[in-house]
Amino acid sequence: MKAVARRIETMVEPQEVLEGAGVRLMRSIGTRELDHLDPFLLLDHFASRNPDDFQAGFPLHPHRGIETVTYVLTGEVRHRDTLGNSGSIGAGDLQWMTAGGGIMHEEMPQSRPEGIAGFQLWVNLPAKLKMTAPRYRDVRSASIPVITTDEGARVRVIAGRVGDTAGAVSGIAADPVYLDVTVPAHATFTQPITRGHAAFVYVFEGKARIAADGAKDGTVIPHPRLVVLGEGDLVKVAADAGPARFLLVSGKPLREPIARYGPFVMNTREEIEQALEDLRQGTFVK
Repeated sequence: MKAVARRIETMVEPQEVLEGAGVRLMRSIGTRELDHLDPFLLLDHFASRNPDDFQAGFPLHPHRGIETVTYVLTGEVRHRDTLGNSGSIGAGDLQWMTAGGGIMHEEMPQSRPEGIAGFQLWVNLPAKLKMTAPRYRDVRSASIPVITTDEGARVRVIAGRVGDTAGAVSGIAADPVYLDVTVPAHATFTQPITRGHAAFVYVFEGKARIAADGAKDGTVIPHPRLVVLGEGDLVKVAADAGPARFLLVSGKPLREPIARYGPFVMNTREEIEQALEDLRQGTFVK
């Protein structure tokens, strides 16, 4: 059977939001237009050289029932949590935090001449793992494989696999693929995606084109835009006159009920109420 290339199902323009103590973000998953894309619950893009947009940061706050993935492109974010982890992540670094049954953490972007840029992705946990022990992974830039494909694309393989190259992060319940891809002008990037998995492309530099026959036709996607991909076996992303850079993310849908309240994502309202009660009683962190 011939492999089917995925086409664009929905295109989303990010919405500007304020989060934390006053951080200006562009949100494309977790909005009225796209509430979630199972198993992904939120995608925020931060990018500014103005300290007023980000220096207030995200003071100590709780999470339960999800995984948060912070990927820094430019600048520095200092962090600490109730597991005893603390330090900073810089350009090219990533932190993959499994909140599980409960964690408190803090993320504070630093005021530097280059500003700050990067992403935060929330990945849902299945019911059986929502109250699992919290876990923190600090993934340094040097440990993330970087390959150049036969088509000429440069790929940072954060999770999943590109050809024979496995990503820096594995053992995640959602079986995710998380790639940072740069496609040169007049080139194409082709990547298999497991049939049945949800997938999106987030273009954040240049313009890209997605179509069944890659560079020959398809919709031009300017930056910043998120596109939800329809069903199929692979995706082809092409660049025209200039290079394009984007995230390609996919994962296995959980198909479970979602009850969410701020930083908590559980399966029922009763579980949300329990999280709030645990906070009040001082028993949130087990």
